[in-house]
Amino acid sequence: MALGEWRIFTWKSKKQQEQEQEQYDEWAFPYGKAQQDALQKLLLEVFPKESVATTLIPFLTCKELYDDAFKTIRQEELVAAHMINKIKKYKMIVKKRDMPAYVAFVIADRHIDESLNYPTADEIRAHARELEKLRE
Repeated sequence: MALGEWRIFTWKSKKQQEQEQEQYDEWAFPYGKAQQDALQKLLLEVFPKESVATTLIPFLTCKELYDDAFKTIRQEELVAAHMINKIKKYKMIVKKRDMPAYVAFVIADRHIDESLNYPTADEIRAHARELEKLRE
């Protein structure tokens, strides 16, 4: 199930729904629970006044948008600029001031491997400041 889909009535079997959820979880966190935990910890370091849910939802939204944009743009910096400047549809999920940080998280997450060596919170913040310069 894609982020943002709310299904009150569904015509899919429980097995189909479970398969879709497994596919989504694998997309969101290909290295499993350890990756999710490491990312959540880092998100809360960068956004200490937020909760897991209020950081994870914007992160996953940005990850989905980034992946979609990367399919056509194919250059990391251009996708980042696109995200920071053109994505207004999701302003209720991702605050404008926070978009560079979430894009920095998505880029870091795209480069992660099974070692789960994410950048530090300070490195994410520094990358977000660099991405902020892409704002038109």
